[in-house]
Amino acid sequence: MVSGDPTQVHQVLLNLCVNARDAMPNGGRLTIAVENCLLDEQYAAMNIAATPGRYVNISVTDTGGGIPGELVDKIFEPFFTTKGPNKGTGLGLSTVLAIVKSHGGFVNVYSEPGNGTTFKVYLPALNVSSETRKLQPEETSLPRGDGETILVVDDEASVLTITTQTLEAFGYRVLTATNGADALAIYVQHKNEIAAVLTDMTMPIMDGAATIQALKRIHPAVKIIAASGLTANGSTVHVPGGDVKRFLTKPYTAGTLLKALRATLDEA
Repeated sequence: MVSGDPTQVHQVLLNLCVNARDAMPNGGRLTIAVENCLLDEQYAAMNIAATPGRYVNISVTDTGGGIPGELVDKIFEPFFTTKGPNKGTGLGLSTVLAIVKSHGGFVNVYSEPGNGTTFKVYLPALNVSSETRKLQPEETSLPRGDGETILVVDDEASVLTITTQTLEAFGYRVLTATNGADALAIYVQHKNEIAAVLTDMTMPIMDGAATIQALKRIHPAVKIIAASGLTANGSTVHVPGGDVKRFLTKPYTAGTLLKALRATLDEA
C-alpha cells in the first residue's frame, strides 16, 4: 500500500501513457506494470534521488523511437517538449515529477534511440504491521562467491565502484573495464580466470552488443549477464551471435545482482 492522492496518481499515469502513445505514431506496445520492491544501499548509491526502503514501482514502457541521449536530462523541465507545434504543452513530465516528489517518491527514465522508453515511478510503501510482516516470507541470505573472478564492464564510474565493492564483499574477485574494447583486452589476458562477465549494453567506443559478440568469438561458452536502463520484460536479450539469458535492469539491487550471478555461475 502507498499513501497518495488517487486523482494525482491517475494524472501521473495518464500523462505517461499519452506520451508513450505519441511516441508510437505507427503503433507499438504500451506496457504498464506494478511491483513491490526493496531498494538497498547499493541502489541508493547508484541513484541520487533514491533512499533505501520499500517502494511500489509503477513502470510505463513503450516501443517507440526513444529519446536522444542529449535530451534525456531536459525532458522534466517545464515547457520543454519534443512534440511539434500545438501537440504538447511541455508541462506533462514536469507535472509528473512534481506530483511524485510531493508523494516522497522519485522517477527514473531509461531510453535508447530505436529501442523505446521506460518511465519508472517509485512511491514509498507504507510500513506494514508486525502481524502482516510475520506472514511475509523471511528474506533469505544472499548467495556468496567462492573467489571466482568476474569482469564488470560499464562506462559509469559510480556503477563500477558500487558493483565492485558489492561483489568483493561477497567473496568475488573483480576486474573492471570502462568500454568493450578494454573489456576484450582484459578478457584475452585473463580468459582462463574469468568465470563470468557483467556488461552494460550502452557504452562509448564499443557497446554491449558488439562486446558480447566479440567475447563469444573468443570463447563461445562465455557466461554473460547484460545490464541496461531499458527493461527486457524478463525475456531473452537478443544480440548478434547469441543470446544473453540474464538481464539486469539498472539501477539494480545487491540482491538482484548476487542472485543472477550465482545462478549464472552454477549453470552447467
